[in-house]
Amino acid sequence: MAQLWGGRFTKETDDKVFAFNESLSFDKRLYKADITGSICHAAMLAKQGIISDEEKESITKGLNSILSELESGELEFDNKCEDIHSFVEANLIKRIGDAGKKLHTGRSRNDQVALDMKIFVRSETDEIEELLTALLKVFLRRMEENKDTYMPAFTHLQKAQPTNLAHYIGAYVEMFLRDRDRMKDIRKRLNLSPLGAGALCGTTYPLDRDYTAELLGFDTATFNSMDSVSDRDYLIETLSACSMIMMHLSRFSEELIIWNSNEYRFVEMDDAFSTGSSIMPQKKNPDIAELVRGKTGRVYGSLMSILTTMKGLPLAYNKDMQEDKEVAFDALDTVKDCLALFTGMFDTITFNKEIMAKSAMKGFTNATDAADYLVKKGMPFRDAHSVIGHLVLKCIEKDCSIEDMSIDELKSICDTFDEDIYDAISLKTCVERRLTKGAPGAIDESIKRYREII
Repeated sequence: MAQLWGGRFTKETDDKVFAFNESLSFDKRLYKADITGSICHAAMLAKQGIISDEEKESITKGLNSILSELESGELEFDNKCEDIHSFVEANLIKRIGDAGKKLHTGRSRNDQVALDMKIFVRSETDEIEELLTALLKVFLRRMEENKDTYMPAFTHLQKAQPTNLAHYIGAYVEMFLRDRDRMKDIRKRLNLSPLGAGALCGTTYPLDRDYTAELLGFDTATFNSMDSVSDRDYLIETLSACSMIMMHLSRFSEELIIWNSNEYRFVEMDDAFSTGSSIMPQKKNPDIAELVRGKTGRVYGSLMSILTTMKGLPLAYNKDMQEDKEVAFDALDTVKDCLALFTGMFDTITFNKEIMAKSAMKGFTNATDAADYLVKKGMPFRDAHSVIGHLVLKCIEKDCSIEDMSIDELKSICDTFDEDIYDAISLKTCVERRLTKGAPGAIDESIKRYREII
């Protein structure tokens, strides 16, 4: 078994202990980050005169050959190695000999794995940010297409007031813009290099930590070596932000699932993003939306797992921290898959505009506007609220909407009503006269802002 620490031991590790302890089976996906960090560490060692330029060149050539062969599939991972670090180092020594044994000078697996995870997570945040931007672009296009698509807005899952679909989508644009900003903020905080912190208290070698930080694209090196190897805040932040992304995806998925039901029929899913039933030939199921909703709990579980792992750990590094990788990898993969699939689903969804408009005309969504009509005629709002409440009750008894009532019927409830009430409570008027900042009538202003930001 290829291990980096055998000198002090007189016995081989028990096979069950090795299997329980090893991490290559999952941390092998850090190979690129590990090799990149090692190449920069070798460059710094040569710059500081700790190894020769010839040794640096040999190490760099050997590491690049390992990277190339791993990516081509020519080199396979050896399950006899404990982790990705021992795998790379063992292969390097096998290729270039004693020079390879000098690579680990001034470095510990503790700062090495901390570096690898930061490089990996940094790349993942960039990818998630790009996926969020792609989703936001689809949202923006669908908003521009649906400024005049009227529909009911809801509170308590009951029809509340009329709006347009663009305004509805815009609410989710705001959520995912915040998600994208969170990814940018996390990237800033994690972009400090732990390389050179050693096991926990630095090293006696004259390392230039800021040099390796610069080579690796970090803003600077970390400022406390103990925190450097034991910090997983950036990972917890990332999974927390991922959980919020999933929450927002799940909320919209839930709405689309409801809108897709026979009772609503607001939307129809594209065949490419739907499935059927094995027994009921009429079914067309919104499985992508349902799976996104379901996988949200999976990402929440990853966040809770690492929070629980970290809550009682003393300084500095503890083997418990190895448990950060599998949950992080799974959560990040899940979020990326869900973002990509939700984007494709929403890009191809069909909105049944006539059905949405008819639904907005029912359920007394214009009741508030009817009250506002009376207020503009001079009636105190609380009195107007009471009048319209009685009017709605009358409509319920007659099984009709407010606009179905004749002017004589309206006047029998309140003399203030006149013929202009019908225009005041029309669907178009109710939506377009809501012109306050962020309201559906000001949708052009919102779209302009989103276009600039996205």
